[in-house]
Amino acid sequence: MAAKSDGAAVSVRNTDNLVAPPPRSIIADKPDQDASPYPYASKPYSLLDCYWVMCALFVFFSDVATDLWLAADYYLRRDYWWFGLTLVFVVVPSTVVQVLSFRWFIYDYTDNSGSSSGAVGDEFNFSTKGSANTYEKRGGDGCSSARLAGTGSETRRCCRVCVWFFQSTLHILQLGQVWRYVHALYLGAQSRWLGNRGHFHWRLMFECADITMLRLLEAFLKNAPQLVLQLSIIIHANRVLPLQGLSASASLVSLAWMIASYQKTLRDSRDDKLPMSYKAVIVQMLWHLFTIGARTIAFALFASVFQLYFGIFIVSHWCLMTFWIIQGETDFCMSKWEEIIYNMVVGIVYIFCWFNVKEGRARFSMWLYYSVTLVENVSLTAAWYLYRGPNTSDFYALVLVCVVVCSYALGIFFMLGYYCLLHPDGPVSAAQWGVCVEDGGLMVESCVTPADASPLPPPDMLTSPPRTLSRTAGADRGEVVPGDLVVFQVRSTSPAMALRTLRTEQPVIRIDLPRKRYPAWDAHFIDRRLRKTILVLENTSPVTPRIQYRSLRNPKEVMEYETTV
Repeated sequence: MAAKSDGAAVSVRNTDNLVAPPPRSIIADKPDQDASPYPYASKPYSLLDCYWVMCALFVFFSDVATDLWLAADYYLRRDYWWFGLTLVFVVVPSTVVQVLSFRWFIYDYTDNSGSSSGAVGDEFNFSTKGSANTYEKRGGDGCSSARLAGTGSETRRCCRVCVWFFQSTLHILQLGQVWRYVHALYLGAQSRWLGNRGHFHWRLMFECADITMLRLLEAFLKNAPQLVLQLSIIIHANRVLPLQGLSASASLVSLAWMIASYQKTLRDSRDDKLPMSYKAVIVQMLWHLFTIGARTIAFALFASVFQLYFGIFIVSHWCLMTFWIIQGETDFCMSKWEEIIYNMVVGIVYIFCWFNVKEGRARFSMWLYYSVTLVENVSLTAAWYLYRGPNTSDFYALVLVCVVVCSYALGIFFMLGYYCLLHPDGPVSAAQWGVCVEDGGLMVESCVTPADASPLPPPDMLTSPPRTLSRTAGADRGEVVPGDLVVFQVRSTSPAMALRTLRTEQPVIRIDLPRKRYPAWDAHFIDRRLRKTILVLENTSPVTPRIQYRSLRNPKEVMEYETTV
């Protein structure tokens, strides 16, 4: 990646200490007085957010505890086959998630040269001189720095060793997600107490995004197969043990919880989307709870009679869904192979529930998916009903069929209630289903814009300000001070920018990449190199900086970027 070549200097060579600038895909400007932020602003970190994280911790511990307790019960009952399968669906997915979490920690805690510096911020100190933002080597050349160099280096080395030992122990004990939840609580409390004076906004957003992605992956690698397994055992044995019911219920709640939590965190991370209220989150959780419940019961019924054909069905459905996702050309990851792996993982999600991965007319795809799953559920349940074992009575079979039908119907009911009453972009009437509005190149997910919401700005005004920051009038831009090592680049104001009236005092971090469109995460949430530089600039700025992606509106600018990015 490289920054746009607009004739301005990106860095200046220093003959005394040659210092490498931050990644060139990020250019931090002075406060942009012309940048127009989106009108959508959310509330600061609240007690409800804290309670939500604590409930997420409770769901996590309940899910793990019930699975391990059930595995131990199978072992004591000498059901070694069920014991092994139950334990495998706990240990293997948890290990995969811990490895991924620890890999992210390694990348975040080491710089590009491989040393454990914690980020670029341990090596460089950013400061503001006059009207230009520059950075210089920490410590300077003074005698006091030389005297303190040895002590400071030993202290930092000791702290790094302690951090490495602490994180390694946590991940070995399978507690990486727990630490991330606790860290998110700490960052949220600091953000609430210190407000704009602290440097916690982007750290909190990044931590919430990480824990949501990790838990969603774990949910569909662990909870979904665990749920199908326990339901199959219950149906095969024709009786329900209390621990089996607890384990299956905890797995189902965890699945529905993580899907709703993922959608809320994703919307909170984007300033071009209205945040999701907790009422909407709960209704969406009930929507997925009942649809996934009906789906998994149908799977368990079919698998209790046709084990081989069930495996063939799952593999075929996964291949079909993965191919459908790949041909839709999603844009979530930063490389082609990462995108393919992501699509394969989402194919697993599509076995159980709908998951929007492509911007545009999602309602048609959603109705098509639920129509296909309805046909599949009916076919699987009917096949079990016709070929069930002699030990299953007609009354018991009819009850299970009614449970599948009623659960799916309740799920569709809550889905309609979510879109018609609680969707963040406003209620959707029956006549508007399947019709979307594209305003200024941005696909509005709901067809109705709230009366009190301002229209979306055109794409050349795409900015990403922290929603917790106030928007006030700022001072005029200054000029770059010659002789300094420049990494904060001031660009000329375009005619479109001159028409803007809203002004801000926050510094602007311009990312020379096109912005990914919803429901994809922004690049600074996926690319951890961008994260590092953003966190360094946040730590050295008096207030939390805003994020601004490059525009695709200006054809000349597009041609310039095509040769560099």
